[in-house]
Amino acid sequence: MNQSTGVRRKARLGEFLLAKGIISEEQLQKSLDRQRAQGGFLGEALVAEGAVSPSMLGSYMEELTTFPYIELSSFPINGQLARGITEQFARQHLVIPFAEWDQAVQVAMVNPQNLSVVDALRDRLKRRIVPFFAFKSDVLDAINRVYDISQKGHAALAEIHPEEPDEPITNTNELEHLAEQAPIVRLVNSIIESAIAARASDIHIEPHENEVHVRFRQDGILYEQMTFTLNHLPAVISRIKIMAQCDISERRKPQDGRVTVHDARGGSYDLRVNVLQLVHGESIVMRVLDKRMTSGRLDVLGMGATQLTQFRDAVHQPHGIILVTGPTGSGKTTTLYSGLMEILSPDKKIMTVEDPVEYQLEGVNQVQVMPKIGLDFAMCLRALVRQDPDVILIGEIRDRETAEIAIQAALTGHLVLSTLHTNDAPGALVRLQNMGIEPFLVGSSLIGIMAQRLLRMVCPHCRQTAPAPQGVIDKFGLQPVNGRPPMLSSGKGCSRCGHKGMKGRTAVYEYLPITDPIKELMLKSVPASMLRAQAIAEGMTTMREHAIEKVLSGITTIDEMARVLFMEEVAEPRPAGLPLAA
Repeated sequence: MNQSTGVRRKARLGEFLLAKGIISEEQLQKSLDRQRAQGGFLGEALVAEGAVSPSMLGSYMEELTTFPYIELSSFPINGQLARGITEQFARQHLVIPFAEWDQAVQVAMVNPQNLSVVDALRDRLKRRIVPFFAFKSDVLDAINRVYDISQKGHAALAEIHPEEPDEPITNTNELEHLAEQAPIVRLVNSIIESAIAARASDIHIEPHENEVHVRFRQDGILYEQMTFTLNHLPAVISRIKIMAQCDISERRKPQDGRVTVHDARGGSYDLRVNVLQLVHGESIVMRVLDKRMTSGRLDVLGMGATQLTQFRDAVHQPHGIILVTGPTGSGKTTTLYSGLMEILSPDKKIMTVEDPVEYQLEGVNQVQVMPKIGLDFAMCLRALVRQDPDVILIGEIRDRETAEIAIQAALTGHLVLSTLHTNDAPGALVRLQNMGIEPFLVGSSLIGIMAQRLLRMVCPHCRQTAPAPQGVIDKFGLQPVNGRPPMLSSGKGCSRCGHKGMKGRTAVYEYLPITDPIKELMLKSVPASMLRAQAIAEGMTTMREHAIEKVLSGITTIDEMARVLFMEEVAEPRPAGLPLAA
């Protein structure tokens, strides 16, 4: 793009936003002054001045330039496709291929109007090019992610072993030496930094028969990022073991560790590391926990109105136990911490016992469990109750001893919040009894149980609707709307969701308050199915019902609900005259 074209586009953007009433003359002038002082695109100056948000500006740029806008920071980039061009070319022209669709390559460009660059991309990639507009900072971040994790990673490996050895290195002293070498440090750091930049929840390093695969979990789904040879695996594993304070000489037994890392913007992240020996070598999974990542508000978690009221009432009780149940990665800790933020005040002492401390909250006293020195949940809890707390959060009730101390704390005037791994809310009652806790103690201490799951949401940018097929109506018991089949949403697939049709996640819940009829059934040690039937008779909205509400609202899809939830819930009865809770 020549200079005159650039001036015209900058002037047009300012005029365009002024005409729409998006910015004021003063905001435009300040942004122009910033642009003259710092250079770059006017739009970035407008964002820096706070005149518009990046997503808002992107939508207006689509309208102004007729090129679609892509937000690369929240997009899973196809690394193999992106590396079809050199890093030098990408940085020189500020472009990055990010996806393939309909036999064409979609490319993010700071200047999608530059036809000579589009032609050069076509020559290099041998395919039709579809240009997208992206901000310079976004493109540069994407370039850093793509080339750091692969090209720089492989360069680091090649530097360690210019000629690949016939067998993997297993000598402990040699592995320790390699793990401290700069190339291995750069490789491991680039994998972790790329996962953080991609907002991945987990990093998987998995050995297979011929190579090692590195995958990131984003929105609950795994995406492959890079591969390298098996001979390089021991050095990579050893580096991560040293960071996580694991034993690099132990290669048979599973190990757990933890490491804290920081990103370029000062963010702090905990990596929960698990090492497991597989057939072809050791596998590592690292869970990425952003210590700052919590909304602090219950009303943005996606609970139904009745569920929100019930849970709020529960956390405002002076004593008793509140449990949140669900599988690993279902958002239980986020729910509990949002509950704590609801009642956080100077006149209450709140303490937590966790493994690890996932989020750091101002005004909350947090204790880190350290099993290696014998500081487990039970020991921490015994000491913690002598610290005169009003509210106690226990990361997880794992055994009878922890459950007994939690119940004793609740019975002596403390509010206790914790998690449990069960499939649904009524199942938590049976689980506690199976731990050996007397039913009368469970009934007298528990206030309520919240079960939850995370479902992917339909991409709002490519959502489309269609009448529900009769088979789906029959299977899920969907009701007609004005005599017509209900409308269901799905994602067609677009650049903003990676052509998956889904973007982001939402939670679905079921809340079981511990009522007198529930307590009576518990004393009889009835199965979970009877407890569930009683809870439904009292008006409990099940997770399936809550998910169907979100399906009919266009938030998620039937297929996503079926993927995540147990479909044997479909036939559960609801007594006549009892409406579905909001």
